[in-house]
Amino acid sequence: MKVYQTEQVRNLALVGHSGSGKTNLTEAMLFQSGVTKEIGLVEEKNTISDFTKEERERGTSIGTSIIPIEWRKMKLNIIDTPGYMDFVGEAVGALRAAEAALMIIDATAGIQVGTERMWKYTERIGLPRIIFINKIDGENVNFRRLMEDIEEKLGKKVIPFSVPIGEGESFEGVTDVIFQKGFKYEKGAPAEVELTHDQVKATERMYEEIAEVVAVSDDNLMEKYFSGEKFTRDELLEGLTSALLQGEAVPLLVGSAEKGIGIDILLNTIVNYMPGPDDERAHTGFRLVEGEERKISSKEPFSAMVFKTISDPYIGKISIFKVLSGVMKKGMSVYNQSRETEERTSALFVIRGKDQLEVEEVHAGDIGATSRLSVTLTGDTLTDKAHPVLYKSAKLPKPIFYYAIEAASKEDEEKLSTSLRKLQEEDPSFTIERNAETNQLTIGGQGNTHLDVILEKLKNSYKVDVKKVPFIVPYRETIRGTSDVQGRHKKQSGGAGQYGDVWIRFEPTDQDFVFEEEVFGGSVPKNYFPAVEKGLEESMKKGVLAGYPMTGVKAVLHDGSYHDVDSNEMSFKLAAGLAYRKGIPEAKPVLLEPIMKVEVTVPDVYMGDVMGDMNKRRGRILGMDQQADGNQLIIAEAPQAEMFEYAIDLRAMTQGRGIFTMEFTRYEDVPKDLTEKIVAEANNEN
Repeated sequence: MKVYQTEQVRNLALVGHSGSGKTNLTEAMLFQSGVTKEIGLVEEKNTISDFTKEERERGTSIGTSIIPIEWRKMKLNIIDTPGYMDFVGEAVGALRAAEAALMIIDATAGIQVGTERMWKYTERIGLPRIIFINKIDGENVNFRRLMEDIEEKLGKKVIPFSVPIGEGESFEGVTDVIFQKGFKYEKGAPAEVELTHDQVKATERMYEEIAEVVAVSDDNLMEKYFSGEKFTRDELLEGLTSALLQGEAVPLLVGSAEKGIGIDILLNTIVNYMPGPDDERAHTGFRLVEGEERKISSKEPFSAMVFKTISDPYIGKISIFKVLSGVMKKGMSVYNQSRETEERTSALFVIRGKDQLEVEEVHAGDIGATSRLSVTLTGDTLTDKAHPVLYKSAKLPKPIFYYAIEAASKEDEEKLSTSLRKLQEEDPSFTIERNAETNQLTIGGQGNTHLDVILEKLKNSYKVDVKKVPFIVPYRETIRGTSDVQGRHKKQSGGAGQYGDVWIRFEPTDQDFVFEEEVFGGSVPKNYFPAVEKGLEESMKKGVLAGYPMTGVKAVLHDGSYHDVDSNEMSFKLAAGLAYRKGIPEAKPVLLEPIMKVEVTVPDVYMGDVMGDMNKRRGRILGMDQQADGNQLIIAEAPQAEMFEYAIDLRAMTQGRGIFTMEFTRYEDVPKDLTEKIVAEANNEN
């Protein structure tokens, strides 16, 4: 592929609900621009964008792919993102690397939850958008009703730049509102057709709406508009770009990706109106943390951000980056400012799906890739060592759903940890954790589909088999009363014996463990105090009810006895253990469970269902707060044992519109009836 200058580049993140046709649209663009000889289809598993085994088997995108398209001497980097909400981390990363979003709406389904969420997110970060209504040829499609729905849910800033000629099964082509011309298509090739009188009038009316939006963006244009003058083409282009960047207008286009209809108008709209990376008004997703501010220009010192990593067991690691200043050249030495390490690039290329197209250099604003960077990970800043800068890493959503897993065999166990780390390099939005108390290995992500894909990749790419296992809730035990007991260890078996004798008082405390001594008169020599403390600490690893770790215990050594010959540290350590096993059951032991703080954001209509469900989970509603976007924030606390499936259940209750965060807050007593059940189960296992 040829090298493109900054002003020739356009970067767009392709977003929308799963199944709306994003991948098919990239295939239609590739066909329209002459890269392919036919339009690839997800259903036929022959797309360039969805190329992994997992994507083709599922028929949906699960990772971000870069699709560069050459059109009218410009390079359009289409960053195709997964629409399924489990992979929102991929979309967040893609939107950082783009100056605009291309949002897809399925005409047969209307505005779905994935579209709503992406609209709100792009609106919040001020990212310009184009909307493409796909599948306009679908059965029972009504364009007017669809536009009314869009205006109601997305606002009046959405303006048609193209409209269908016919709709549903009678869909024939597209009218370009800007040029006021109609086109019908044969295998993606447009042929101009004459518009009817009604179509001309409708197009003129829409053109006037666009001209009015353009006029608002500039005082001089406003004056010209009200004086009745027509805008020149350059004025219209500039005015529309300004309106887009100011968030006052969102162009809407229509077509069919599968049939290649309206794709040329979409590509022309991107070239004409979407901002270039060097436009000072453009959205910049990468914020500077340290170093001198610099322009997105090839004349500035080099800097780039790695926003995506592909980890492959055969070809190694591929780092996909956006050059933010300067030029990345083949074989160039770069400095990883995030890790303070020098790296040398090998091959330099641009990615198109899984294909690597070699280039000599990549200019500011463009997206490129290199392989075999030894320490560089997603979110790292690459820079010129003599002119260092550091960009802020992406804030990824916290995991809300977890699996407990274990290797299926000894051989798998040896490879599991390394393989998971490699997958985490590719997808930093999932977490790996070994629970210190239960020793369970858990992985966390945005939902069951997200984690299922991780397990599939483990098997397909790294030949590691794992199995899901039930969660072990990290219960703890404590005491609510006091006791005063003797622990006496005496053993005589010829020769030197063993003797240790302690009196220990146990009582509750708000700390994990406190050891004190109140020994008078030397009944227990001081040199044995550490052995008594150690014996208690080791004993507390296993509680007396169900074997869970003990916490919140104060132990006071206040009396005892010793033998001049037979006493030693081990004897007093064992005596302390005997006192523990005798005294803790007398001090009213109770079982504790982890309590989570949960914040749930939902539309008003689902409030009753969500609150009722939280009560069924033994949760407590602490408060509610009306949000600026009209949603309600519910603040609650609930036992962790009741929340393992919450991500799936909340999605079902709210049709995907509910989101939540959850974090540990404290331990509380388990209700008595549940304690008996948990203790019985633990004793059966033992």
